[in-house]
Amino acid sequence: MSSEKQRRAARRNVRKAASAAKRRRTITHLPKRTRRALAKQANKVKRQGTAS
Repeated sequence: MSSEKQRRAARRNVRKAASAAKRRRTITHLPKRTRRALAKQANKVKRQGTAS
């Protein structure tokens, strides 16, 4: 299980990436692997938030 600090950092990273992607639609230019990894990370953080 990741620490609170790690979860906070992950959430912040996901938010930053999402806002950057919205700004310049980066996600469409990313390779499929990276995109999938980002989605996976976002889902993981989302799940952790509801569990605790």
